[in-house]
Amino acid sequence: MWKDFKEFAMKGNIIDLAVAVVIGGAFGKIVTSLVENIIMPLVGVLTGGIDLTKSFVYGSGEAQIQLGVFLQSILDFLIIAFAIFMALRIMTKLTRKKEEAVVEEPTPELDAKEELLKEIRDLLKQEKA
Repeated sequence: MWKDFKEFAMKGNIIDLAVAVVIGGAFGKIVTSLVENIIMPLVGVLTGGIDLTKSFVYGSGEAQIQLGVFLQSILDFLIIAFAIFMALRIMTKLTRKKEEAVVEEPTPELDAKEELLKEIRDLLKQEKA
């Protein structure tokens, strides 16, 4: 059983997935910080000081429905999703350009027989002309 697990864990796809999850989590924290510390304060200034996390609170005492925090989370998600989409789009374009630059039509190499046949063909064309 340990051998099977080790083979499964060491496959390239699993390791790539693990790296992607870690990098995605770190990228998510960066974008969340961008939203909370830069974008939302600007939105608050533009809307006259509205802070969604403190607005739209319903209920009393400990039993409160914080609709503003929920709306903030939705906005965070949309901005994070858009940022990841843009990053992936840029990375895809860069990899496509690299792939297009690398892919070239290889010129077929002629062996000795084919070379002789080409010469004979060319000589026959010259005799007819």
